[in-house]
Amino acid sequence: MATDQHTVDGGSEDLPLPTTIASGAVAAAVLLPLVWLVKTSLDVGFAEAVAISTRPSTVQVFLNSAALVVTVTVASVLIGVPLAYLTVRTDLPFRRAFTVAVSLPLVIPSYVGAFAFVSAFGPRGAFQRLLAPLGVERLPEIYGFPGAALVVTLYTYPYVFITTRAALKSLDTTLIDAARTLDHSRWAAFRRVTLPQIRPAVAAGALLVALYTLSDFGTPAIMQFDAFTRVIYVEFTSFGRDVASLLSLQLVAVTLLVLGLESHVRGNEPLYAGRQGGRTSGTVPLGPWKYVAAAGCLAVAGLALVVPVGILLTWLAQGGADVGSALAFRAEYALNSVGVSAAAALVATVAGLPVAYLAAGYRSRLAEAFERATYVGYAVPGVVLGLALVYLGTSYARPLYQTVYLLVAAYVVRFLPQAVGSMRASFLRVNPALPEAARTLGRTSFGAFRAVTLPLIAPGLFGGAALVFLTTMKELPATLLLRPSGFKTLVTHIWTATASGYYGHAAVPALILLGVSGLSMLVILTQEGYDVK
Repeated sequence: MATDQHTVDGGSEDLPLPTTIASGAVAAAVLLPLVWLVKTSLDVGFAEAVAISTRPSTVQVFLNSAALVVTVTVASVLIGVPLAYLTVRTDLPFRRAFTVAVSLPLVIPSYVGAFAFVSAFGPRGAFQRLLAPLGVERLPEIYGFPGAALVVTLYTYPYVFITTRAALKSLDTTLIDAARTLDHSRWAAFRRVTLPQIRPAVAAGALLVALYTLSDFGTPAIMQFDAFTRVIYVEFTSFGRDVASLLSLQLVAVTLLVLGLESHVRGNEPLYAGRQGGRTSGTVPLGPWKYVAAAGCLAVAGLALVVPVGILLTWLAQGGADVGSALAFRAEYALNSVGVSAAAALVATVAGLPVAYLAAGYRSRLAEAFERATYVGYAVPGVVLGLALVYLGTSYARPLYQTVYLLVAAYVVRFLPQAVGSMRASFLRVNPALPEAARTLGRTSFGAFRAVTLPLIAPGLFGGAALVFLTTMKELPATLLLRPSGFKTLVTHIWTATASGYYGHAAVPALILLGVSGLSMLVILTQEGYDVK
């Protein structure tokens, strides 16, 4: 792998050939499942496709999904950016504890959060029963758009928090000090100096939030909200394959629109954005407002963590009826989850390395296209991706069908952008003069990469792998469709138990899932850029 970094505006003639071929192969593999969508849609016919796509119910699904994505993304930015600023740049009390607390909601699957919020705030839920002696007979409706927006926001804003926090920690504050000496107010210095520098990181986090919201299946299903994913699943299960495939194509089109908006917001960031020898000045004093800020952090973390953990502990205390061995929990379910998640993290890291290298080192439309392609799989609903891989497996790769290899492939397609994004950010922080110096001392391109670049990007590499591991542990629909016969994981056992109404049997695997995911979150937080100090 070459170590030189070039600027090639609009061209690709200077791209290293082996890395370009590897990136192209990864992008093609990620886009392959879309072949099934296109083939199924073409079978419908043009006139029928137009009729299905323009009918009022389809338009309403589009509007519902758009409203949910916009609301969740804006809310996540409004929550994540202030939390990141407070925990990095101010004298907020208990900063380390708050950093961990406001990051932890990422380890909770949104469908577990949705189950918990319905159990707590739904009709005849725990909160309503608690308030009943006070004369409260009915709480505001938790189902529908409000509940879906609330739950998805609470469990996705950490994407914005983590990426923004990393950018703030690598920010050279001498520019802010210079602005202050020019009589800029603190807000004006933030708006004119800090905000432009953290904008790419905020956009990257917002992109992950928007794509997760588009592809989330469990929350809209539990909240009974007709988003793309819920309607697609209903159409598939009711043999409406044509409608489902057309809706899936519309979802991919919306995804491409989101990617285009994120690219526009990101702008032309410098190829080398690292800080070598920069200075980070002292914290910003909040005065008495630090208690208000601490209360705000506590409220966000408390709402996102206390409700699901409290409900799970309640289910655990209540236990479950004896339903025989069908719903009995076994330790092998946890081992299966950890095994396939670790395999997905390893493969995603290896596959994402050339893509991230090209995207960070070369201002090329081809390199950008390869990177953008990796995001498409992230936005395709897990249920659609699962069915597409079932089709490809049964039609063209029969030996892989009903194996863990196809299951891991689905995970890699879904979560590859998380590894790519983390590694790309690490490549951007490497001063290109360093590997160049190694080459002048006689190292080959690969030798300079291995000796200089690889150690510098290692934190981002491990952080991306941990993020893939974390999200794979929580993935549900593709796991349900692609797991080998008899292969059970934590999430499949949780879904089976809750869908059958035996909530007590879901408590133990859900708490184990939170524990393992929490450990992977600690790995993410201890990497460079996510330092909790």
